[in-house]
Amino acid sequence: MTEYIQVFTTTGTGDDAQRIARLLVERHLAACVQIVGPITSVYRWEGKIERAEEWLCIAKSRLELFGELEQAIRQIHPYQVPEILAVPVSAGSSDYLAWVDSVVG
Repeated sequence: MTEYIQVFTTTGTGDDAQRIARLLVERHLAACVQIVGPITSVYRWEGKIERAEEWLCIAKSRLELFGELEQAIRQIHPYQVPEILAVPVSAGSSDYLAWVDSVVG
């Protein structure tokens, strides 16, 4: 059985989120990328607690493509250490997952 994932990354601007989303879909690394934002992120960076407005990208893909997907994000992501997290999909609509298969890879 194919393993599906959702990959999360955040960016500092909506334009950066749009660029990442378009790249992943153009390269057939993600079937869809949803962009949510702005959101507020609170995190520790270089010993300080920071607060930033960010945009969240959620990419739908397959586990076997994660390495390529991660590399593509790193190529254009402006952050020194971007969030790139894959979360497994435990279940999904068979029609939706068939669509994912038809457009990625």
